[in-house]
Amino acid sequence: MKGAVIKMETILIVEDNRDICLMLAEALTDAGYKAQTAFTGTEGFNEIKNNTYNLVLLDIMLPYKSGDEILREMRGFSDTPVIIISAKDMVGTKIDLLKLGADDYITKPFDLGEVVARVETNLRRAHKQIAENKIFCYKDMTLDDGTKRVSVNDIELELTAKEYRILELLLKNRGKVFTKANLYESVWQEEYLEDDNAVKTHISNLRNKLKKANPNEEYIETVWGLGYRLFKDDCNFK
Repeated sequence: MKGAVIKMETILIVEDNRDICLMLAEALTDAGYKAQTAFTGTEGFNEIKNNTYNLVLLDIMLPYKSGDEILREMRGFSDTPVIIISAKDMVGTKIDLLKLGADDYITKPFDLGEVVARVETNLRRAHKQIAENKIFCYKDMTLDDGTKRVSVNDIELELTAKEYRILELLLKNRGKVFTKANLYESVWQEEYLEDDNAVKTHISNLRNKLKKANPNEEYIETVWGLGYRLFKDDCNFK
């Protein structure tokens, strides 16, 4: 649509009726979103598991894998907002799906304008929640300052308190090089006495955990003769 504002958020539509799916995709594209479609439950779940989406529009009655199965399983690794679109209008069904982790529920037949409005509302709520929780993102890494949890490639890392604190310092101070003395005194809160084994060991353990979660990405850069920082050449570095 000419003049549409590109919002850049990507919406996944999981709907087996191709006409409805393409109609939703067109409406969202006209509203300035990027739309991706999936026509089976299996295809939709694989998209959710392997790619990043800002919101999912999810039908319930799907081939191979039902929408409620997808919702139940994805809530084990993703907090992406989900709006259910279903012909089922029973209150009990709505309640069950909301309890499973759905963020909203729209009944077929629906008005396209309402769907776009619901998408906008849920995305706005998600953005507000991220801001309130002080969530820091870098590449596919997310650090939640409220819950003190770190995930990479949608995998939650099991970090020690000191590993978490090191990563927190690097994420909150992107571009800054931390010397071993900086890290030691900030994390251990003791005077640095030229013994850098503790810092080296924790950095090494942290890198191993990051690499296990995503072997194809690099996160912590060694600046020889100076210290450590996040890789500054990442396209999301800001």
